[in-house]
Formats: sequence, C-alpha cells, structure tokens
Amino acid sequence: MKRWAGILFSLLTIVSVCSCTGPRITLFPDGADPLKEVTLEGSATEKILMIPISGVISDAPESRFLRTTPGMLQEVVSLLRLAEKDDRVKAVLLKIDSPGGSVTASDTLYHEIVAFQARTAKKVVACMMSLATSGGYYISLPADLILAHPTTVTGSVGVILMRPEVSGLMDSIGVAVQVNKSGENKDMGSPFRAATTSEDRMLQELTDTLGRRFVELVKLHRKLDDDRLKVIADARIFLADAALETGLIDGVGYLSDAIAAAKKIADLSPEARVVTYRRSDYADDNIYNPLTSRAGGDPMALVDLGSIGALFALDAGFYYIWPQAIGSP
Repeated sequence: MKRWAGILFSLLTIVSVCSCTGPRITLFPDGADPLKEVTLEGSATEKILMIPISGVISDAPESRFLRTTPGMLQEVVSLLRLAEKDDRVKAVLLKIDSPGGSVTASDTLYHEIVAFQARTAKKVVACMMSLATSGGYYISLPADLILAHPTTVTGSVGVILMRPEVSGLMDSIGVAVQVNKSGENKDMGSPFRAATTSEDRMLQELTDTLGRRFVELVKLHRKLDDDRLKVIADARIFLADAALETGLIDGVGYLSDAIAAAKKIADLSPEARVVTYRRSDYADDNIYNPLTSRAGGDPMALVDLGSIGALFALDAGFYYIWPQAIGSP
C-alpha cells in the first residue's frame, strides 16, 4: 500500500512541477480539454453530427475520482453550439440511451433542441437505442424523424415525484427533529415526518400538472388523437413495434438506418461524413462509441449498490424518468 502511495505522490509531484515549468500535462482528462471533431465514417464535405445522450439527464456536473466532468446538459448544448457554427453540418443525429432524468433538465434540453432547429433549420433525427423512456423520449419529441432500435424500450410518458421518508426509522431508534416554521406548509415533503392528507393532495396536483405538460407536448409533436393519448398517458412502456403502432415513433431500425434517414431528409449524398466531437482520441473509433472523453464512466465507489445505489443518488424532486431503469445504460 505504501509503495502505491509513493508512486501516486511522485506522479502528482511531477505533474505539479511540469505545470509550472513546461507544457500542460493532463493526468486525468476532464471538461477543460477542448472538444475536437472526429470523423466516424464517410468522406464527403457535408456532415451529420452524431450526439450521444446516455444515462440520466441532469444539469449537474459529474464528480469523479480526482476530476470533474461536464454534466449531460452542458455537454449536449456545447455540441449543438459547435454544430450551429459549422455550415457543413447539415443534420444532427441524437443517439439516445436514457431512462430520463429531472423535469427541468429534460425540459431545458428539449428547449435547446427546439431553439437549435429554429435558428439553423438543420434537420434533427432521434435514434433510440436500449432506452428512451420518459425524459429520454421527451427530448426526442422535436426531432424531424424518430427511429427506434428493434429492441428499444420507450414510453413512460409521465412524471414521478420521489422523496425519501425516514420517520419510521427515526421512531424506531428514538430520534426526532424539532421544526419551527413560518407557514403551515413550509416543511411539506420533509423526510422526517409522514405527509398529511392535504399535503399529499397538493403534491399530487403538482405532479399531475407536470404530467399533463408532457402529454400535451406529445400531442403537439406527434399529432395523436385522444384515444392514443389516453393509452400513453398512463405512463406505460412500449417496445419498438408497439410504439410505432401507437404513433410515438416514425420507424424501427438500426443506427445505420437512422444515419441513412438523416442523409435522406437533409438531401445529402451517401458519402456524407458522420462526425462527432470528443475530448479524447480512441483507437478504432466508430458510431457506437457513446463517450466524448476518457473521463467518462461511472464514479468510483467503495461499494457498488447497482440500481438501488443509483436510485438513492437522485435528489428529491420531480423527474421525467422510468425509475426501474436507473443505472442500466
């Protein structure tokens, strides 16, 4: 153990000295590294930008071992900004593999995609991979075309309010929390006591309002009739074929089919380049790589609790998310 501690200390010392006297050395890549264009396939001048959207949708930066990486919202918006400045980028392909995320982060990303389309008139295609549920579906709504992989799980059109409640545990160990409050509902949703009937009713009203917003956006973008909206409004999930039948998506296919579709709707040649922006270089890179940086991946944990740990890692709040799938992409 002492040997490894000595090696780590030596490396950090070298990096510290070099940072003062020589070129910058990046021992652990992070958001400070610039995004660089990488060609994944094709050779023509015109381009399709592929943007991977993987994991829980959040606006928070991600803290990892000895480094911090940009949050999903920041990273995706950075990619959209680069695409906006490049006249050779004629279309954007969103490669989505997400169970959803917070209501505000999902809605902000939706807004940024809509604004990008309005400013540039560039085509947007959404390609769903393993998951595009709840917020993952929400952000696909502005796309000119939505394709799902044959095994995609999508839907879960709705909102969930998740909050911890530990009053039972506190009672069992004889611990209490004293609260002074300026208004009757100031501590509504507190984890230290059970909610009252009126508080439950108010929280449900908020949840229903956000859920109706989601359904209305589906109605706006997908032009579904009331019967189909009623089916999806109970927040059920769908496999690709059922989603197509219900009208949630436009087609079923593979990532290569989505690329071909983007070329077609943007009126590009078959040799149009598929590009992405990365912070790190990868040998044998291709369209299935979801990372922008080697700093990607899960944070280091002493004990891996899997999906349960990922669920408890979420802050209390409203989510466009399918909680059963948290931690799966």
